[in-house]
Amino acid sequence: MTDTFSPSAATRAARADSRWIRRWSDGAATRLTLICLPHAGGSATFYRPWTALTPPEVELLAIQYPGREDRLEEPAVDGMSELVAAVADAVVPLLDRPYALFGHSMGSAVAWELAHELDRRGAPGPRRLFASGRAAPGTAVTGQLHRQNDDVLSAELGRLGGTSREILDDPGLRAMILGTVRHDYRIIETYRPDPRPPLACPIHVLTGSADPELGEERCRDRAGGWADLTTARTEVRFFPGDHFYLTPRRREVVATVLRRMDPSLTTGARTWPSTP
Repeated sequence: MTDTFSPSAATRAARADSRWIRRWSDGAATRLTLICLPHAGGSATFYRPWTALTPPEVELLAIQYPGREDRLEEPAVDGMSELVAAVADAVVPLLDRPYALFGHSMGSAVAWELAHELDRRGAPGPRRLFASGRAAPGTAVTGQLHRQNDDVLSAELGRLGGTSREILDDPGLRAMILGTVRHDYRIIETYRPDPRPPLACPIHVLTGSADPELGEERCRDRAGGWADLTTARTEVRFFPGDHFYLTPRRREVVATVLRRMDPSLTTGARTWPSTP
């Protein structure tokens, strides 16, 4: 894909001014875009620390689903198709340069659906798709956790890691977190992907070696099923850790993503504001 349109930083900032998108840089020197999609119960803020490790050439755009943080009062979407359509509406104006999609857990399914939705709309396709911590759509094991009580759901969050014990032990915080998690689990557990032609971009599968959702054993089967979803190559990279290996291995994960996007990229060491 060639870059045929280069808007000014101010113009691009205005186009990224969407309640669905969070950005923490001005994009003045951007030539590549990385669009990040959160896990079930997660928010755009999960990716904010990545900004300090991302060079100016890459603009990081994190998707903010409704029903959390500054969108807490907004109604949640009903299902995967509605979610993907809304995300596509938000990102289409920002696809004037090469881009990659990164999704963790539920976000990997959203990323895959988004790539197909953008293709359906005639938009440029992603340069690469990074699928983290979840087997491919149609092969991932789903359950009925969204129908279970709070204790069962809390136990699941404890199993996966990523949610502090202090939050789960605080009745107010626990109720708020579990409401969002339960809704997102309903989306991913009732999601049944339609048959799709394979993508044309490489797929990079990233996961924790001890991830109960997508560990090393599961990845032996054609990269957790992702190898069947592209005509390009599929690569698997394991990191020490569990389902939320991304947090302690953040620097390594970001460096891996940047190298795959463009081998000339190096990680930065910028600081970002302390306010949301």
